[in-house]
Parts: sequence; C-alpha cells; structure tokens
Amino acid sequence: MALHINSGCFTIMGHSRIQRIRAVASEGSSTLKTVEDKVKLGGSDFKVTTIGIGAWSWGDTTYWNNNQWNDRNEKAARDAFNASIDGGLTFFDTAEVYGSGLSFGAINSETLLGRFIKERKEKDPNVDVAVATKYAALPWRLGRQSVINALKDSLGRLGMTSVDVYQLHWPGVWGNEGYIDGLGDAVEKGLVKAVGVSNYSEKRLREAYKRLKQRGIPLASNQVNYSLIYRTPEENGVKATCDELGISLIAYSPIAQGVLTGKYTAEKPPSGPRGRIYTPEFLTKLKPLLNKITEIGDKYNKTSTQVSLNWLVAQGNVIPIPGAKTAEQAEEFKGALGWRLNNDEVTELRSLASKIKPVIGFPVEKL
Repeated sequence: MALHINSGCFTIMGHSRIQRIRAVASEGSSTLKTVEDKVKLGGSDFKVTTIGIGAWSWGDTTYWNNNQWNDRNEKAARDAFNASIDGGLTFFDTAEVYGSGLSFGAINSETLLGRFIKERKEKDPNVDVAVATKYAALPWRLGRQSVINALKDSLGRLGMTSVDVYQLHWPGVWGNEGYIDGLGDAVEKGLVKAVGVSNYSEKRLREAYKRLKQRGIPLASNQVNYSLIYRTPEENGVKATCDELGISLIAYSPIAQGVLTGKYTAEKPPSGPRGRIYTPEFLTKLKPLLNKITEIGDKYNKTSTQVSLNWLVAQGNVIPIPGAKTAEQAEEFKGALGWRLNNDEVTELRSLASKIKPVIGFPVEKL
C-alpha cells in the first residue's frame, strides 16, 4: 500500500551540477548560523531546524527505489543522513509504516534511522538529532492505549527511550478522541517532547487542539501535503488555522516528489507510481512555471529545488521536509536557507502556479 506522504525525490545529473550544488550547500561553516536555523514547533518548547528531512523512501519498495532495496540503497540513505547532519539539517521525519511489511517494504524506515543515529553517535557522541515519527491509525487500532503501544514499538525500532515528536499519521476511521488522548498520555509519560497530527482538516485540527489544550498540552504540528503546485492547505483553511492557533505546518512533498526540481519533462516523466500522477500532459502545463523557477534561481545562483523550498519557507510557519535519498540531495537542501525570495517573486510564482490544476493529494484531506 503506497502512502503518498512526506517528500519528493531529486537525482543530481552531471558532475558539474553536483559541484555547483556542493558549493552552494557548503557556503560558510558546516553548522547553521542564521536566525532562521531553528524554530519552535508550535506552542511546544521544542525547536527544530527550519528545513527537515523526510525518510519516507528509506527502506520502501512500493513507491520509491524502483521496487528494490539493497546495500547500495542503504549506503546512499546513510550518506544522505550524514550529509544532512553535516549541513546542519538535524530534524528527521519517519513513520512506523514507511518501509514496513504492512506497506510491503523491505526494511522499516525507523530501523534505518535508528541505525544511522547510533552509528553517528559512536563517532560524535554530542551530535544533535531531532526525530519525529508517526502512528498509523489503522481501523483495528482502538483507544488511547493503542497509541502508547505503537509508540513503544517505534521506540524499539529507533533504539530510543523517547522520541522528540509523535504524530497521528492520518485521521481514524472510527473517531480520533482516543488517539488524541493517547498523544497526551505519551507526553505525560515522558515518552515524547511534542505531539502533532498529519493530514488533518481544519475541523479535526481544531478538535485535536482543543482536546489537548484541556490537559495543558499544545498541539505542536500538522503535517500536510504542501508545495508551490499543491496549495490545498491554503484553500481549505488548514494553513490559516495553523497560523491562528500557533500550530507549525510541516510540509511533506514540498518539491512535489521531485517534479519541481525540473529534472522531469513530458518526454522523461517520473518512473513508477509517480508517473501516473505527474503525467506528460501535466508536465507540459508545468513548463512555464519551471522556466520561471529556473530564471529566479539563476539570479540567486540557486537551484530550482532551493527556490521551491525557499518559496514555502517564505509563507511563514512552514517547515518543509524534502526527502533525501542521496548525500547530494541533502547538501542541496541546505542551500534553500540563508536567503529569501522577494515579495514580487513569491507572488509571481504563485500566480504562475495557480494556472495549473493540482494533482490529487492524500484523500482524507477533504473529509
């Protein structure tokens, strides 16, 4: 079962392009120094980097990785993890279903992330890594204790005694009160620092916020599909509600699963399931926007990926979590920070993007 959650992919083509990306990513010191480096996650006291890394593709063989996972894939993911840390992007998002047997994956993404963290800490005991994972609201899971049980299983795979952020991956079929109560229990038991939801509508977001607030616990985040070409959170009230209530919006698929990088064309669409979403017809309509992104990127000596991520950050209260399958991708993401598109550029990109009918997002967004 392929879940369209988290972020896009980007493959770097050509030696000269790799060198450019590395040059951009390594400007200044290896750790972030600007005021935008870390932001508070909603009303919690926990801080994360302005851009995080999505680990959906790690271990997955249904949506990513051309239906295979081998030692080469794992090495690439490990290199992506280490490059992210080296670049100062230390916030990682995973989930219990990513790469799991439930989704016909090869190895659980949580297991891989836990392995990479352990290896890194052996070399650098003081390394700072923030981890967010997610609870799968499966129909047969009922009540608050199911949240705690699943969280403890996730902690076992991650090799941790507590996790920084725990989120409900999607709304429950039979209701959400028990799940929300489970999140609150996790905070009170000291198993998590902050809690959030994912794919929640405005109505469900307000309900979750209110229920947790009664216990003095802030709802820290709502993770939703959000990019320049998928702006449903702006249209359905989710973005405005997050801003109103002080809930951070975590944006998965922030570069539209690689489409906003410019690497795909009508003649060369994405492979696998993405090819059925981002069709040649859609990519043809996208070309004027991609050309403008490239033009603006040339002005700032930035890549299309970096421009697209910067556009999201410019919306305020948004934490993009692009997926990193390689070290080059992770290095490139750092270059989205430390500068800003001007207001005219933000508006122009939005105007061009509004002429393109968006593809379908996660179905429960409209419930």
